Parts: sequence; C-alpha cells; structure tokens
Amino acid sequence: MSPRRRRLLLGGLALGGVGLSAFVADRSPTVFNSCLASLPQSAAVDDLVAEAWSGISAQRFLDCHVHLVGTGDSGSGIEINPQMESLFHPLQYAQRLFYLNAGCVHDAPGQVDESYVERMQNLVDGLRPGARLLLFAFDRYHTADGRADPERSSFYTPNAYARAVAARHPRYFEWAASIHPYRPDCVDELAAAVAGGARALKWLPPAMGIDPSSPLCDRFYAALASHDLPLISHAGEEKAVHGGDQQALGNPLLLRRALDHGVRVVVAHCASLGSAVDLDRGGTLVPCFDLFARLMGEARYEKRLFGDISALTQRNRSEETLRVLLERREWHPRLLNGSDYPLPGIVPLISPDEFAARGLLPAPAAAVLERIRQHNPLLFDFVLKRHLSSRGQRFSPTVFETRAFFERKTV
Repeated sequence: MSPRRRRLLLGGLALGGVGLSAFVADRSPTVFNSCLASLPQSAAVDDLVAEAWSGISAQRFLDCHVHLVGTGDSGSGIEINPQMESLFHPLQYAQRLFYLNAGCVHDAPGQVDESYVERMQNLVDGLRPGARLLLFAFDRYHTADGRADPERSSFYTPNAYARAVAARHPRYFEWAASIHPYRPDCVDELAAAVAGGARALKWLPPAMGIDPSSPLCDRFYAALASHDLPLISHAGEEKAVHGGDQQALGNPLLLRRALDHGVRVVVAHCASLGSAVDLDRGGTLVPCFDLFARLMGEARYEKRLFGDISALTQRNRSEETLRVLLERREWHPRLLNGSDYPLPGIVPLISPDEFAARGLLPAPAAAVLERIRQHNPLLFDFVLKRHLSSRGQRFSPTVFETRAFFERKTV
C-alpha cells in the first residue's frame, strides 16, 4: 500500500478505537508522527527539558510501561491476529497502522521488528544517560482449561524475544514477562522468566481471558509472591487491544485475590477508564478509578498496591482523575511512571493545548511540547507529566525514579 493511500485510510478510520476514539480536529500540526530524530536547537526546548529533569536521577529512571511490538518479520516469534491486517476489520486495521506510525516503522517492510527496537534506542538516547525502558512481552488468550486460543488473541510477543532484546541492549532495556496463569506450565515458565532476568509480569485480563479473582490463579500467585515479582495488570476499560474483549475482567476489585496472596500489584493506568460492578457494595456500576482509590485506601494493601500513570494524559481520560492523582501527594510514593509507548507517538491522543486551556499546564509550554513530540515521544511524555500541576501540586520526583521498585532483592 502506498504511503498516500495509507494516510487516506487512516484518516478515514480514525474515529474508532482507543485513542482513535479521541481523534478530533485540533491545533496539532499533523495527525501523524513525523518520526524526526535529534531535538532542534532551541533555548525554550532546553529549558523545559532541564526543568523536567530537575531533582530526578536518570540512573533511577525506568519507564515501566512500554510495549514491544512488531510483525514477526525478524523471526522474533511475534504474531498478529489476521484481523489487524484485513480491510474487512477496518478499526483494527487502522489501529495497527497508527501503532506502526507511532513506532516509526510504517515504511520499513521486512524490517519492522528491528526498526521498532532501533527507534526506541534512539528515543532513549534523547533522554539522559542511565534512563531505561521496561519492555512488555504479551501472552496469548487462553481458555479456562489452559489452552492457547490464537483466534481470540490480538497479538503475541514471546518472553524469549523480550528477554533477547533486553540482553542485546542492556544499556537501554529491561523486560517484563507475560504468562497466562491458566497455563499448565505457568509456574515453571515463571521460574524461567525470573532466571532470565524478568523484572515484572504483565497481564491484560480483558484481552487475555484472565479472571484475576479465579482460584485458577492461586498457584501462580503463590509463585509470584515467593519470587517477589511485581504483577503489572491492566484494570479498567480496555480500548487499545481486542481479542477476548471481556471488559468485566478489568474490574480493579478482582485483583484483591493477588494482593491477599502477598503479590505486589501495579494497576496499569490507575484504572482510569470505564466503570465496573461494585462487588463490595451491592453490584452497582462505579467508575473503575473509584474502585482503585478504594483499594489504595485500605491499610492492608499499603505496601502491595501501586498504580502506574501511563495513559493518564490521553484525551479519553478524565481531567478530574488526573487532578486527583496530582493532588494526592500521599499516593505519590506508590505511583510509577510509564509512557504506554508507542501511544504517545499517536499525535491526536494527547493535546498540550487542552491541558494549558484547563490550567493544568503553563500556556507557553504547549507549543514547546509539540516540537518535542515530533522528535521524541518518550521525552514528550515525560516532560509533559513533569510540568502538569493542579492547585499547585505536581507529580513528585519519586514517581519517576522507579528502578528500585523492580530490582530483585538480594538476601
């Protein structure tokens, strides 16, 4: 498909999906990531970036929410559901092309996997020495009897590939395994992942068919707790990844079972999208973020429950949720920075102008952030979050110094 035809298709289909549902006309210079390289020479850019890094050690910076994607063209073992490559499923097709553009590999046929990794290295070079990314593997959808179901799997990124990328580029990357807890071999796979240096375990329950409250997870939770490996689990409504599409499995309250087993749980996006049944109080629908906040308020989970702040700046997230997280400083030691890369490279998803209009961002910073985004979406995500404020409160530097949380404890 020609670049021109691809752009027409994307423009025509951009009104659906995750961030695609947030696509509206705005003041952004373009709908598409320009995929430029080094930052332009600019005093305004330099000052904004320097202020963002103030008080933060890059050696302690680990972006804990980064998707490792591709097409499998390198022999990586990555699999993509055929629906994402078919015009008969236009929304998923458009999403795939947006993601490839966000990762700057849309015009790299036969080299997508390698180009995606090289682009991430380039972006990390644009941060400060010592900064790294935590790359996610992603397991297939599995049925209750532990069988993989490729037809219901949106995509698959093997643990072996995530481990290999991190091993080849240790200056840039750490990795997180993804293991479905219904698999007969889940405990053995977890032990292998830990031996291979995995820093965390990643789940997306609605897309993978995981009920975090099921007794089927118990032996896996026991193993996770014994290894002290944190579980990063999506909670809230899921729009970016199709597959199982069981939204009820994103209820934050379902994660109590993992917490009660002693597992450290990181709730991705702080459950900031959608509503779920209040399983504690009569079964009414309640915003997922309110359920997350309830769990955060329970003293027994104070040292086990955490949230990552990825995706909070996207247009489909609530302004009030973001303000609460900025202002609840007592929560900041339990919040972890993540970018949700490559999504910050999807231009219509995040609008600095809107944050400025709402008083969450200094007005002069909006245009500077747009310039940064066209060169480095990772830096854009970081600098934007560092300059957000509500009633004089910003995210504490500790939110961005996350590496110690994921380091293995030595006896």
